[in-house]
Amino acid sequence: MTALERYYGKFDESHRLQTRHGQVEFRVSMKYIHDFIPQGQKVKILDLGAGTGAYSVPLAREGHSVTAVELVARNLAALEAQHENVNCWPGDARDLHFLADSSFDITLLFGPLYHLHGDANRLQALAEARRVTRPGGHIFAAYVMNEYSVVCYGFRQHHALQLLEEGRLDGDFHTVDGEEDLYGYVRLEDIDRLAQRSGLERVKTIAPDGPADYIRKELNEMDTEEFEAFIRFQLATCERRELLGASSHIVDILRKP
Repeated sequence: MTALERYYGKFDESHRLQTRHGQVEFRVSMKYIHDFIPQGQKVKILDLGAGTGAYSVPLAREGHSVTAVELVARNLAALEAQHENVNCWPGDARDLHFLADSSFDITLLFGPLYHLHGDANRLQALAEARRVTRPGGHIFAAYVMNEYSVVCYGFRQHHALQLLEEGRLDGDFHTVDGEEDLYGYVRLEDIDRLAQRSGLERVKTIAPDGPADYIRKELNEMDTEEFEAFIRFQLATCERRELLGASSHIVDILRKP
């Protein structure tokens, strides 16, 4: 069993997206997915790193043709048990040989790029997503952000000095990760470089959760009316460039020429 399988064997991703901070990420992400689905149409969607189906299942229930690819067997089994109309495959986002070229209108990369290290691996996943997406189709590539990890794990949990001493943070406070690390964290300039090298056209970049991960306690204290106001706030500000890098997640929305 790999470190990734051990991690997701204990971590309940579907539960995370049901929490208040997870709901911010989910609802903003779904709003933008729907923005790229022509009104009244049903489209073909590929969900890479689908987990237990947080996005696959609701999109399939809307009537879209959804194919899910998931590396962790436990997650895939849970997904298959939820919705018989999701076409499920075991697989790695870097090798989609079992899927035909130009097959999907929308491809979601809402997980694999968190766990891949280095440009070569990330570009391989983007290349496969590009191959299986039709010309004019869209790819949603999600990343976990450097500054969020440094603030929360480094300083809030008081690991920063140890990370600097061990060389896991460089002098510019950029994380230095290796293949043994579960997550790989990036900055906006890293995402820009990957987008440019991928051969895909950027449409827009959004912060689906913005400050939500920093204020989990406060979100939980809100009544429904105030929480809905926060959702509106995040939708109103999620494209603001000056706020993107501080989010815990970023979604780069790309178009296949």
